[in-house]
Amino acid sequence: MVDIPKVVVFDCDGVLVDSVSSWKTLHDYFGTDNSLNLQRFINGELTDVEFMRSDIQMWKEIKDPIFRDELFRSYSGVKLMPGAKELIQELKEAGIFVAIVSAGVDLFVSSIAAMLKVDDWIANGFKFNEDDTLSDEGICRLHATKKDVVIEKILNMHGFEAKDCVSVGDSEMDLSMQVEGSRFIGFNPSRESSLSAFKDSGVPIVFEKDLLKLKPHLGLD
Repeated sequence: MVDIPKVVVFDCDGVLVDSVSSWKTLHDYFGTDNSLNLQRFINGELTDVEFMRSDIQMWKEIKDPIFRDELFRSYSGVKLMPGAKELIQELKEAGIFVAIVSAGVDLFVSSIAAMLKVDDWIANGFKFNEDDTLSDEGICRLHATKKDVVIEKILNMHGFEAKDCVSVGDSEMDLSMQVEGSRFIGFNPSRESSLSAFKDSGVPIVFEKDLLKLKPHLGLD
């Protein structure tokens, strides 16, 4: 029998929403491709700040200025992952603390957090100029490969222990969500490298795009 956790922490892109990356959504919108720098970022050759700056630079080569409203509208076609609303509601009704820890875009993640009524969230994002246009720099509130630092803060802030926590992510970088003593579930791995990393780590993996399939791993079935 799996113990029911007191805290469940979700990645956002590819987990709560059916979209690989809220950064890629903007690349699709502007018709740009930053896959080369993504690989460099995964390899540790670029910092989070450098990677965000390279994204923004690409979009600004297509259009400048870019207004906040336009960025927000670019996410209008992104859908919640099947089962997201139902699972979060069930977790909340069971008295479980639900948080989102995402290296995605705060503009987007905040709207998902509000829609799902989660207890806490954090994401990276943008700096805007006084006229609401996009600046050249991103805001790094967490490192994609060091999500455990943020999760430990959340646990400490709310008086939870690591053993009470389960994290859910879709990429190899999300394995950093696994604070020592906590559990991690791989959900719908986003790349072949993600699947390999999950298998190597020996974590349970859910392959279907349905968050309700997490329930047995959360002691809810």
